[in-house]
Amino acid sequence: MAIYQRGDNWYIDFTFKGQRVRESIGPSRKGAEKVIAKKKAEIAENKFLDVKKEPDPIKFHDFAKEYRTWAKTNKKPSTCNRELYIMRMFDKELEGKYIHEITSWQIEKWKSERRKTLEAASVNRELCVLKHMFTMAVKWKMVKESPVKDVKRFKGETKRVRYLMPGEIQKLLSNCDGLLRGYLKPIVTIALHTGMRKGEIQSLTWPQVNLEQGIITLHDTKNHERRDIPMNETVKSTLKGIERKSDLIFPSRTGTRIEDAQIHIAFHEALDRSGITDFRFHDLRHTFASNLVMNGAELNEVRELLGHKKMDMTLRYAHLSPKHKTRVINILDRVMSQNPPQAENVVQLRR
Repeated sequence: MAIYQRGDNWYIDFTFKGQRVRESIGPSRKGAEKVIAKKKAEIAENKFLDVKKEPDPIKFHDFAKEYRTWAKTNKKPSTCNRELYIMRMFDKELEGKYIHEITSWQIEKWKSERRKTLEAASVNRELCVLKHMFTMAVKWKMVKESPVKDVKRFKGETKRVRYLMPGEIQKLLSNCDGLLRGYLKPIVTIALHTGMRKGEIQSLTWPQVNLEQGIITLHDTKNHERRDIPMNETVKSTLKGIERKSDLIFPSRTGTRIEDAQIHIAFHEALDRSGITDFRFHDLRHTFASNLVMNGAELNEVRELLGHKKMDMTLRYAHLSPKHKTRVINILDRVMSQNPPQAENVVQLRR
């Protein structure tokens, strides 16, 4: 049994029949000592009954296995693969601990140590995975509350801004010719003109494409909701030029879905040929949204095309170029150079 101070209050902390008991006593150390002495006496006399029912203790290692099994069924394979390393890292970090023993303070210390070697954005992504793991642990009644719920993400995280302007787009497309058995150019074209994610294009099948109506229908999206994407003439002509070899529009040599590594290698070869640096495949989606916004598209229209539920997600993709901002701000040259309003009009405005 122990007593400790946090802030102005003293607490008692002990374990009874495998269940941890923590209680705030107040600002007096002597008061805490008296209470814990009383608890000891009650336990010795078998009179201590003030223990709330707690979930059966489970080690983090065992919980992590249960979570991974759940994730394989309920999350997209690409998401599971991306998060697997993070799950394993936490499994190793917290392997010997029971999940009800893990505290917010321990996670805060871990967060500080990780920040010494990783960017804030990377630590925040790992923290999001752990936060969801404990959200599910609470839902499954493995713990009463999540120790991560009050752990904040690092602030001041810089949002990465990278997209291509029309001249760069044409240069990239011309250097995609012949790569990935001829598939890279149509894959990049579709990404640029629809905003589809790489995984959505990899899994795209001919039954999802309606050339007459000009619609691509996605069923297995990141949000697990159907999304209908309109096709422009560029996308239609691109799809019409692809030979149909199987249900998959872009099959591998064995007829299965093309692997990420194959696209990664071919895409970066095209980037090298084009002299384009600091650019990822996902930035094609960013390019799609940014060029729409810069040319007058409404943010809500772009949000619907991207399949975002919330507008703040769209804002991450809808950055405006410096030239576009300059064009907008130049409006003030015209507005403010006009003659000032007459005194009578000023009085009316003030009313």
